[in-house]
Amino acid sequence: MSKQTLSFQAEVSQLLHLVTHSLYSNPDIFLRELVSNASDACDKLRFEGLNDSALFEDAPNLDVRVAFDTDARTITITDNGIGMSAQEAIDHLGTIAKSGTKDFMSHLSGDQKQDAQLIGQFGVGFYSGFIVADKITVESRRAGLPVVEGVRWTSGGTGDFEVETIERSARGTSVTLHLREDASDYLDRWKLKSIIGKYSDHISLPILMQKEEWDAEKSAHVKLDEWEAVNSANALWARSKKDISDEQYAEFYKNLSYDTEAPLAWSHNRVEGSTEYTQLLYIPAKAPQDLWNRDRKAGIKLYVKRVFIMDEAEALMPAYLRWVKGVVDSADLPLNVSRELLQESRDVKAIREGNTRRVLAMLDDMSKDVEKYTGFYAGFGAVLKEGLGEDFANRDKLAKLLRFASTAGTELTSLADYKARMKDGQATIYYITADNLAAAKNSPQLEVFR
Repeated sequence: MSKQTLSFQAEVSQLLHLVTHSLYSNPDIFLRELVSNASDACDKLRFEGLNDSALFEDAPNLDVRVAFDTDARTITITDNGIGMSAQEAIDHLGTIAKSGTKDFMSHLSGDQKQDAQLIGQFGVGFYSGFIVADKITVESRRAGLPVVEGVRWTSGGTGDFEVETIERSARGTSVTLHLREDASDYLDRWKLKSIIGKYSDHISLPILMQKEEWDAEKSAHVKLDEWEAVNSANALWARSKKDISDEQYAEFYKNLSYDTEAPLAWSHNRVEGSTEYTQLLYIPAKAPQDLWNRDRKAGIKLYVKRVFIMDEAEALMPAYLRWVKGVVDSADLPLNVSRELLQESRDVKAIREGNTRRVLAMLDDMSKDVEKYTGFYAGFGAVLKEGLGEDFANRDKLAKLLRFASTAGTELTSLADYKARMKDGQATIYYITADNLAAAKNSPQLEVFR
C-alpha cells in the first residue's frame, strides 16, 4: 500500500481540540493512557496466544518500553503486544473512542469472556497524546503478519492522517510523540519515571526505561544500552490473602497513607457479583489533624484494572468514614470520558455500600477487644456519630458501635451494656449532653439526682 492521506471522521477533528484543551485537567495523564493501551495490547496477545502460540514469534516475554530523545524532542512508548494491521490502524486510530479492545470483547462468549476480563477498554486514551504533542507517529505490525506488512500512521491532530506500509521486524506497536515547545519538561527520565510510578506502578507487565549514568566530561546524563523495570509490576491487593504477611499489609498501609504507625485493623476482600472489585481497607491507629474538616476528601485510592485513576474517590466512602484509608480496584467502572471523575451509578453505589458494610463489620469485631476499641473511639467516636444522621440504612449497626460515659463508673459503656444492668422496675434512661465529661458532671441538672 502506498502512502494514503485520509480524513478523520467528522466527530474526531471536532473532539481532538476538546481532548487537547479541555478533557484532561492534568497533562501527565497522557503517559498513563498510552501505557495502559500498551499493556492492553500485550494482554490481548497473551489471550489470543492461548490458541495460537505462533503469535509470540521469537519474543515470548511481554513488556512495555518508554524512551525519550532530547535532541529529536520525542517520547516513544513501545509494546510487543498484538499490534495492528494497516486496516486496523485506519479503523481504530481514525475513529474517536473506537476501542479495538471493546470490539475484541464483543466477539467473545461464555468462558472466554471471563478469561479476557484483564483486557481494558480505554477508548479515547490514545488521543490524549495530543495534550503534549503536535504530531504523533504510530508504527505497528500485527502478530502473525509478514515483516513487510507493517504500517505507519501519522497525524498532526488536525483534520487528516497519513497511512503507509512499512517493513517492521518487531511485532507490536510504537507510539512516538513529537513534543510541543511547552512540553519540554517531559524530556526527563526522572519526570517520566515518577509519572509511571504514580499511575502505572501496579500494572502486571514490566515497564522498562534505559538506564542512565552521569558523564563528568559531558556534564550530563548518558543513556546506557541496559534497560530496567521502573514499576513494581505487583499489586499487593491483587494477590491472595494467604500469600501476604501481616508485616506486608502494615508496610503497604504506611506507604499508602504516609503514616508512621501500623494500622489498628484491615480487611482485604474480592467482591464478585453484578459489580466486581477488590477492596483493601485500613483503620488508622490515630486520627488525622484535619479529621473535623468535612470538606477534606476521603482517603480511598481508586484503580481500574490496576491502573491508578484517582487519589481520593469521595463517592466510594460516606463522609462519616472519611478517615478510612485503602484501595478499591474495580474490574470496570463508569468514569467520565477523561477517566478523572466517577459518574454516580448503580456500580458506584454498590461499591460504596460494600465498603461501608465492611468497615462497620471491622469495627464490630474490634469492639470485642475493649481496650483496643476504647483507644479507637477516643480518636474517631465523635465523627462516627455523624453517621446516625446521614446513613439511615446502617443506623442500627452504628448505634451498637457508639459508647457513652456513665455515672455508673469510669469506663465508657454501650447502650446494650447499660440496658443489661438496668435495675428491676427502671423504665427510664436519663441522658445529658455537654461539650465534655467534666462539664456534664458539673451540670446543675444533675443536682436533683445527687
